[in-house]
Amino acid sequence: MPEHDLAVPPEIGFDNENLEAHLKQSGLLSSNKHFQILRRSIDARQRSIKVNLRVEIRDTPGSIDYREYHQKDWNVEDAPPVIIVGAGPAGLFAGLKAIELGLKPIILERGKDVRARRRDLAAINKDHVVNPDSNYCFGEGGAGTYSDGKLYTRSKKRGSVRRVFEILVAHGANSEILFESHPHIGTNKLPKIITAIRETIERAGGEIRFNSKVIDFLVGDEMDGVVLENGENLKGVSVLLATGHSARDIFHLCQKSKIKIEAKPFALGVRVEHSQNQIDQARYHCEDRGEYLPASSYSLVAQTNFNEIERGVFSFCMCPGGFIVPSATNQEEIVVNGMSPSRRDGAFANSGIVVAIENKDLKEFEKHGELANLMFQGEVEHNAWKMAGKTQAAPAQRLQDFVENKVSDKLLKTSYQPGLTSVDINDLLPSFISKRLVSGFKQFDKKMKGFVTNEAQIVGVESRTSSPVRIPRNSETLEHIELKRFFPCGEGAGYAGGIVSAAIDGEKCMEKIAALYKTKK
Repeated sequence: MPEHDLAVPPEIGFDNENLEAHLKQSGLLSSNKHFQILRRSIDARQRSIKVNLRVEIRDTPGSIDYREYHQKDWNVEDAPPVIIVGAGPAGLFAGLKAIELGLKPIILERGKDVRARRRDLAAINKDHVVNPDSNYCFGEGGAGTYSDGKLYTRSKKRGSVRRVFEILVAHGANSEILFESHPHIGTNKLPKIITAIRETIERAGGEIRFNSKVIDFLVGDEMDGVVLENGENLKGVSVLLATGHSARDIFHLCQKSKIKIEAKPFALGVRVEHSQNQIDQARYHCEDRGEYLPASSYSLVAQTNFNEIERGVFSFCMCPGGFIVPSATNQEEIVVNGMSPSRRDGAFANSGIVVAIENKDLKEFEKHGELANLMFQGEVEHNAWKMAGKTQAAPAQRLQDFVENKVSDKLLKTSYQPGLTSVDINDLLPSFISKRLVSGFKQFDKKMKGFVTNEAQIVGVESRTSSPVRIPRNSETLEHIELKRFFPCGEGAGYAGGIVSAAIDGEKCMEKIAALYKTKK
């Protein structure tokens, strides 16, 4: 079928009726043909913004029916069980793959289902009360459920990426994620999609158990199973660990159980919040982006030098039209993250701005061994809580004041519901981080004029960018490097960096488990 590359104005690129008229006027589309968008991206390098499209001309409508995925006759109720710890993207997609491969997934989630979880999120925002097992990080869908639902990935396995997207569409995601250059779902849409995935797993005979916290491993010569907080022992053909980057108790449990783990480089900094209009003006070079262009985003990176050591400073998880949310997993800490609804129509834009941290940067924490980076991360979060008056009202400072080392007399309006506390962020962060942030912000302002302004503010701390611990595994079998039938997986184990890469890793690990079981059988 013929494909055409087009560069069109936003009113054509983001409106299917206008696009159809344009294709017909250009002679590319006859009255008995149909079109399907294969790729869409925005080119905002010039003042005249263009939308780049790849369009396929078809004999039949381009919509794809994904109901077949739900109608497959899977039944694994009596199949060999595999234990999956964690119901985030890695765990859920591992569960789906287990069903396809004839294994029964038993997914253990320490938190609550999506509906019940909402009450605990409200308690953080309104009452500053953090439930350590049910929050923005823990619960059905993991941290990804209440996020922007960004699906951008650097994974080279394009076939696997497409499969993840198609499964998400099959469970309710907008089919536009199949062709957008930077696809996203939206925090308002994700809960229903996660619930639909759970229903697929349960309908096939798999299990998802909520409020089921793992407190110990059953370790013999191999990994035999897990122990739950209620005292129950569960065994399976293998254990797949997909607990995410914030399950600190699991890392401590690994250390206690003499399961090899390693300190891993990560990043830490702040979240910066501008008005969305400020970002639109800087990126689109106009006063008002109009009705067709989506809320604009940015991706920035800088190299900084402190004490003759170079480290990167970069934007992370940029949320156009979004909200800053409290992502602490314990009462005595402050952690912030960002999320956006599907329409990205909020008044604010926020992004993590973080500094890369190598293991050797934290010599004073070396006494903690492989948990050194984890302990540093926790100390900064605890100090943020103390500086905020032992509440979830996050430490904040106007951006230009921070760069100029001034305390902000008054803070701006914010999307962060628990509120803000005016502090000098330089007193919160170690100098090797704060000085790099200042240098990075100055460089960003040169790349994106007006970025540094007192009409923007920084909120701390952005500390859960990735896991500060890696659980090493065999590159071929994906089993733990020393312990058979134990499969560390996803972000928490240090092998993924987002919804899509975690989902792909979950599938890959389950494929290895199925192959191992068939070999042993």
